[in-house]
Amino acid sequence: MTRIDIKKENFTAVHTEANYEEGGTVEVIKTDKQLPDENTYLKVSGIEFHNGVIEVDVCGRLLPDAPDYARGFIGIVFRANENDSEFESFYIRPTNGKGCTDPVRKVHGCQYFSYPGYTFSYFREFGITDYENKVDTIALNEWSHIRAEIKDDKGVFFVDGVKVLEVNGFKHGPYSKGSVGLYVDIGTDGYFRNLQIECND
Repeated sequence: MTRIDIKKENFTAVHTEANYEEGGTVEVIKTDKQLPDENTYLKVSGIEFHNGVIEVDVCGRLLPDAPDYARGFIGIVFRANENDSEFESFYIRPTNGKGCTDPVRKVHGCQYFSYPGYTFSYFREFGITDYENKVDTIALNEWSHIRAEIKDDKGVFFVDGVKVLEVNGFKHGPYSKGSVGLYVDIGTDGYFRNLQIECND
């Protein structure tokens, strides 16, 4: 595993702003996009990722002006192409975790989506639920650990050491490759630390 130093020179902002803190933590906030599931992330510079493992600690908080439907969306992007117009992603919804008593929201604790065609909105419109699951350990304002094991067109995703989702058939196919990113969505004040990336090919 290669540990990525959380420093400004190692990242490029894609429709986000970033504040780098002492101790290797970065705060990421979505800036100029208004729809959910867009290309809003902090991209790791100098890495081309196809197969391997991505691990990072995340903490999702809500911004003061977060809309009612904000859930603290926070996670990772992988295999992002050069112009940031295509990527795969996995994120968690901290408000739908251990403090959630709504059974409908509870099963939407995490999400895989593929930008641009296969977003949360697309899955909801067509009643597709295969790419979500509950996550019992997450909450707003608390750190969680994400681990993604990526191999060709399959991804296995863990949160806090527990397998929460398996995806068979990435929408951009088994051969796509590209950058890794730290993802946030609408209303999220996102914090990341301890990013590690292992490239296996």
